[in-house]
Amino acid sequence: MRIVASVALTLVLAWSGPAFAQPRPAGFPDVIGALKATPGCLGVETAHTPGGKRVIFAWFESKKALVDWYHGDVHQKAMKTAFPDLRFDRQPLPDLAEDSGPILAIVSVKLIDAPMPNTTAAIASIGIELYGPLPGGVAVGGRFAPEAFKVRGLRRSARNGPRATSLRGTAGPGGADT
Repeated sequence: MRIVASVALTLVLAWSGPAFAQPRPAGFPDVIGALKATPGCLGVETAHTPGGKRVIFAWFESKKALVDWYHGDVHQKAMKTAFPDLRFDRQPLPDLAEDSGPILAIVSVKLIDAPMPNTTAAIASIGIELYGPLPGGVAVGGRFAPEAFKVRGLRRSARNGPRATSLRGTAGPGGADT
């Protein structure tokens, strides 16, 4: 749980932008910028829910890419900044197969006014969830996931004027979309 909490907090505290008026805490690294520049990270999106959660969607090409990010300098600094009194000595994702394929990490955090024990951040809740693509789906004029995030059997359609053109399956060699 400590690893999950550290990844979630690290990612959520890291972003700043027009949708989030709160600036990054002093001394906290630019995790979103570093994520976007990380080899194997296919894309990053952020959101703020009506219920007050800050959410990060980060797509990784593989378990190796996600674990490399976890062990990277920026992420390690962010964890130590957010949780200065905790020791993180567990290997992340021990139950996930090395060849698991692409991974979508969804991180959500709800902040409160006062910090929780053993942390410098004021967090009401943290969640980190990992997902892999299921075969199928449809994309008309684009999609939420980055193009590099392959989905077997994804049907696509270009958008021409007010109507979409016919949908076509795009499964290529090995079942990945092309």
